[in-house]
Amino acid sequence: MQNSKPGRSNLKTVLKASTVAGLAAVMLSTGIPAQVVQSFAEPVKVEAPQAPSFADVVAAVSPAVVSVRVQSEAQPVSDNGSNFSFNFNGQGFEDLPDDHPLKRFFRDFGGQMPGGRGDGRDGDRAERSPRGGDDNRPQRLRPTSQGSGFFISEDGYLVTNNHVVSDGAAFTVVMDDGTELDAKLIGKDSRTDLAVLKVDANRKFTYVNLADDTKVRVGDWVVAVGNPFGLGGSVTAGIISARGRDIGSGPYDDYIQIDAAVNRGNSGGPAFNLEGEVIGINTAIFSPSGGNVGIAFAIPASVARDVVQDLIDDGKVERGWLGVQIQPVNKDIAESLGLSEAQGALVVAPQEGSPGQKAGIKEGDVITAVNGDPIKDARDLARKVAQFGPDTKVDVSVWRDGKSQDIAVTLGNLASEDAASAEPVEPDAPVPSSEKALSSLGITVAPADNGTGLAVTEVDPDSEAAARGLRAGEKIVSVNNQSVTDAGDIEDVIEQARKDGRTRALFQVESERGSRFIALPINEG
Repeated sequence: MQNSKPGRSNLKTVLKASTVAGLAAVMLSTGIPAQVVQSFAEPVKVEAPQAPSFADVVAAVSPAVVSVRVQSEAQPVSDNGSNFSFNFNGQGFEDLPDDHPLKRFFRDFGGQMPGGRGDGRDGDRAERSPRGGDDNRPQRLRPTSQGSGFFISEDGYLVTNNHVVSDGAAFTVVMDDGTELDAKLIGKDSRTDLAVLKVDANRKFTYVNLADDTKVRVGDWVVAVGNPFGLGGSVTAGIISARGRDIGSGPYDDYIQIDAAVNRGNSGGPAFNLEGEVIGINTAIFSPSGGNVGIAFAIPASVARDVVQDLIDDGKVERGWLGVQIQPVNKDIAESLGLSEAQGALVVAPQEGSPGQKAGIKEGDVITAVNGDPIKDARDLARKVAQFGPDTKVDVSVWRDGKSQDIAVTLGNLASEDAASAEPVEPDAPVPSSEKALSSLGITVAPADNGTGLAVTEVDPDSEAAARGLRAGEKIVSVNNQSVTDAGDIEDVIEQARKDGRTRALFQVESERGSRFIALPINEG
């Protein structure tokens, strides 16, 4: 005889079916559609393409990324632990007699003055270190900045920003697991805002490689890992927004722009591609409010590679030095010089005694190539020359007097010599009795009192000259690279330019800010 009692599994099925059936009956009796009843029986499931995950990249690279804490020297502290400073008629606290009432007061209460606790500790838990020299009183270190960094070798070399460590006296790196390790500064380079620290520890570190950023494209994914606002191990993601950005921070600006969230404290941290390689080092943000607005700038890995290696090798970066002050070539300047394209770097002035001057480069030359490699603009020239080492011989192609020529130059050393810039030239006082108006240009000139150039005494505010920035009190040194000492010289040069079919002439102008070139139209007035 079969057992009519249902098994446990059958009982669950019966109960489930009866429950659903009963619910359906209730809902149908109330007028709720049957299809709604089915939605209670099955959970919602959406079939859609899944967004890319960065979890694998983050898990692999995070051990190589660190937080960088920097401490700098504060004012010397007294032996009683107080950081309250005292000076009375040229005497310090320690100079007063032991029984002096003021000394007794500061000894008894100075440690409780604002900024001190009376026990030698400071609110920021800064360390103390001895200071050399005649003053051997303890020198208190205080936290001054926090940034990010990343290991590039298993033996402890790591990269960060120069502006993170530039004022530091002691450095601590914090690993992703919270381990704190002391680090020492190996070298720094203010021109590219890069620095290298070294951690000496009996261990091997997880490290990352610098990518070949020439393959990076606008629109590629990027993952930023760093220490924003002291929140170590933070990860953000975005895309590369642009390349070759010039933000006015120096002659080697060539930043990668990214839209991953980067904030204060991310400086020195890496921006990774999806292969876990560093495509750039986060160094700057554009932020009217001080927070992230989706515009951040990273130093390209290609720039960092050579700089970092130089810093590891000898603690400094040596660059080739040409020694000329330059400015961009715009369309008007190109037309005035007979150049077919607005490319190259216009030499405003070679620095006295510089490699460029010694080789024969002159003001008014347009540098168009170095060793046959075309120069796009002034920044491009600075970067290309810096890639060569000191004492390197290069061929510099210049455009002069309507034709191209090559000049052999032996580069100097930018590490030991200042970048080229013309000494500011004070404008000469005009000589009113010799003034002459050049109505076609909208200016009035007079011979300079030292016989060199022409002083600008008046500029028509509605003229092209005024629009180009020419001002009264400045001096015109040359026109189309020909020296001028009176108004007739300018007229002769302009007439020749018209005969040559040009519509603009190149004026070299000097002011208290230095020398520059501007192109003015020379159509008949």
